[in-house]
Amino acid sequence: MSAPTVNSDRLWQSLMEMAQHGATPKGGVCRLALTDIDKAGRDLFVEWCRDAGMSIRVDQVGNIFARRPGRDPNADPVVTGSHLDSQPTGGKFDGVYGVLAGLEVVRSLNDQGIETDAPIEVAVWTNEEGSRFSPAMMGSGVYGGAFTLEEILDKRDIDGKRFGDELQRIGYAGNDDPSDHAMKAYFEAHIEQGPILEAAGLPVGVVTGAQGQRWHEITVTGMEAHAGPTPMAIRKDALVAASKIIQRVNEIGHEHQPGACATVGFIQSKPNSRNVIPGEVFLTTDLRHPDDRELSKMDAALKAFCAQVAAESDVAVDVVDFWYFAPTPFDEKLVTLVRQGAELHGYQTQPIVSGAGHDAVYVARRAPTAMIFTPCEDGISHNEVENATPEDLAAGCNVLYHAMLESAGWRRGGHNQPD
Repeated sequence: MSAPTVNSDRLWQSLMEMAQHGATPKGGVCRLALTDIDKAGRDLFVEWCRDAGMSIRVDQVGNIFARRPGRDPNADPVVTGSHLDSQPTGGKFDGVYGVLAGLEVVRSLNDQGIETDAPIEVAVWTNEEGSRFSPAMMGSGVYGGAFTLEEILDKRDIDGKRFGDELQRIGYAGNDDPSDHAMKAYFEAHIEQGPILEAAGLPVGVVTGAQGQRWHEITVTGMEAHAGPTPMAIRKDALVAASKIIQRVNEIGHEHQPGACATVGFIQSKPNSRNVIPGEVFLTTDLRHPDDRELSKMDAALKAFCAQVAAESDVAVDVVDFWYFAPTPFDEKLVTLVRQGAELHGYQTQPIVSGAGHDAVYVARRAPTAMIFTPCEDGISHNEVENATPEDLAAGCNVLYHAMLESAGWRRGGHNQPD
């Protein structure tokens, strides 16, 4: 008895065709949320789904759900998916792999004449990346109750364009209530975006959960002054004070191992003139840890140090809690199905905690959830050189296929499993 497998060549071809929408000269993708290029990618996905016999529904935040009916029309669906939007200099696999792996599961079900008891759905979550509109994971966040629909529709990009207006403009402002969508199970396949699997020579990671995250926005306010006449002893240099905070963020990451990550990813100095002492610096911090207690300690250490810098440097330091979600353990039963699917196909695996945020984190608030990781070259993602092999992507999709079939219940030739 052999396990059903997907069409790996078709999966790869679909990924390469989708990558033409927003293709960059360096071989990556720029497909920012709610742009014309995002619309083109969505339109292609919807076309492919309709060709596969699926029905389409779109909710008020722009999430797309493509459904293959099951034998029981009243059963909650087994869902898989991810996102189609990218970073400005993103790669061909981040997010889109999870969407097209789900589509390939449906296409393979059709090819092999397999019926499922529960419906199968493939989801496209809106604005996972948070590049054009912040914060990240907006569509799944509204679904999971982390954000209200109204606050997301009113978000604006750097040019002042409103999220809700752009959603209408590209034709993906649906009528369905985002919170009114029950799921029996949710699976998300994704490239790892880290080096662990490749270093271990393993094709599949069994994701047991996701790290918690705390994001902050910090404004350091000193006093602008002329770089020549102002003595060093009386300066209120906001950039010098900010540099101490940046260094401390890095130290906090090292102090809370194993598992901690701490990053300053954005900095803006004013007036940004070579002969003016900086009077204001804005920066962002990103703290992550799989243990919420440790994450709270990291948060407290950062805020204590900011207060110390303010006192010692005679500057004001304002720390704003911008975004938080707790570490998220995934559903043990679904994690076991992922592991069993890998074993069935002879793939070696290891358990892994996701260092990145994914739509699955917010979906897990509403439905049993699990994730599948596949390696990416050198662990690089959010970069145009992001790369993965067809073989590894096919392996992850085969594991997804098994997990979804076992969750949905399936038949071929009138039996509960293959002849």
